[in-house]
Amino acid sequence: MKIKRRQEPVGIIDIGSNSIRLCVYDGAARVPVPLFNEKAVCALGQGMGKSGMLNPEGMEQAMAAVGRFVALSRAMEVERLDILATAAVRDAADGADFVGQLESRYHVEVKVLSGGQDDLGGGSLELVTVQNGDFGDHVTMPLGVLRLAEAAGDDRARADEVITKYLKKVPFLDQGQGRALYAVGGAWRAIARICISQTHHPLTVLDNFAIDPKEALRIIDLIAGQSKKSLEKVPGVSKKRVGNLPLAALLLDRVIRATNPSNLVFSIYGMREGQFYRRLPEGLRQQDPLLSVCRQMAQMNSRFPEHGDELMAWMAPLFPGETAHDARLRHAACLVSDIFWNEHPDYRAEQAFHRLLRLPFMGVPHRDRAAIAYTVYQRYQGDDDTAHAQMAIQLLDESDLKRCRVTGIALRLAHTLSGGAPNLLKRTRLLFDGDDVIIEVPGGNPAFAIENDRTFDKLAKALGCVNLVFRKV
Repeated sequence: MKIKRRQEPVGIIDIGSNSIRLCVYDGAARVPVPLFNEKAVCALGQGMGKSGMLNPEGMEQAMAAVGRFVALSRAMEVERLDILATAAVRDAADGADFVGQLESRYHVEVKVLSGGQDDLGGGSLELVTVQNGDFGDHVTMPLGVLRLAEAAGDDRARADEVITKYLKKVPFLDQGQGRALYAVGGAWRAIARICISQTHHPLTVLDNFAIDPKEALRIIDLIAGQSKKSLEKVPGVSKKRVGNLPLAALLLDRVIRATNPSNLVFSIYGMREGQFYRRLPEGLRQQDPLLSVCRQMAQMNSRFPEHGDELMAWMAPLFPGETAHDARLRHAACLVSDIFWNEHPDYRAEQAFHRLLRLPFMGVPHRDRAAIAYTVYQRYQGDDDTAHAQMAIQLLDESDLKRCRVTGIALRLAHTLSGGAPNLLKRTRLLFDGDDVIIEVPGGNPAFAIENDRTFDKLAKALGCVNLVFRKV
């Protein structure tokens, strides 16, 4: 018997200069959730700088890889399959012939992207200015790691000359001064792993890992002096990436020095996710990616998904003058506060913490990840003395920690009052005047006969209040 999926999956095949990848996502949602992800290294662009043609051996491997990926996509019954080709196919003299062979053999359509739709790959480097979500000036340069290696060989000085020659022609690099520089692409993600290792950063999630540019330059210089064997020992760095890491590091070094950013931020998302986003209906595009994925998780896993918004409104009096940023994080925690109800009670707090810390939130800084995870950890009475709690505590300041503790304890109290059921919480009121915490519940209703629960005292203590008043009205 065939079981119908909640959503029809969508697939993207990315034909890059170095590798070909298939990503299949779980339907059209604001945040792409991968169901399947496989890469084949084909080196299509190898040798292209001299020949102007695609690598013949790479073409055979690429043809086979695309065939496998098309077949897998059809077996998965994807609703839509986009096949995209980037720098190597775009620039090669025989690129159009290669595309024609793919389309004829597998009965598909291949879209060759312009330079403005690329990020750092094996063939090209794309620099783009972004302001309030809108793209501004952009340029594409043949500085991908394969092309750079071919142009410079093993000569670092020659590679530096090539990079400098192209960067000098970019008229808008000074626009990066004092702004964040976002590094996108597999080679730079490998550098992010090394930065995380070298700085002993408590969270190993790559997306939105941020580092001071001066510290990044120090580590990049360290990478240049390391042997291949030493770099292979870094956790999570693919051996296939190691050979090109020194050149990728040199390129990033020169981009940082040319743009003088306020901080360097690494992203795991790129061209494939951009294509996914472009295909979304306008209504989905406008959704907040964090709250959207939290709401989706609540719909799938909470006992009563609608309870999250009730929690948000109910505890609002505890946070007068709350910023929009803090309200967003509190809302996210409210939405996911009950998705771990079926975990074993002895491990519920720990499981909730680790899963939330590493979930595929899109574009969420590590500090915000830690805040959401630590809030729900407090909701399940997690212990601050554990090693995993310290991971979050290292990323949060005292005001963050207080806000997370208050939110987490308020969540615990709300679930105690209502049993997690919808609409009951609306019959109670939570008030806060700076000295007293007041909880009003309907008198004579046995559902709210819990005035001796220790959670009341813990909430008052977390708020620094003198008194807690339990009032029946």
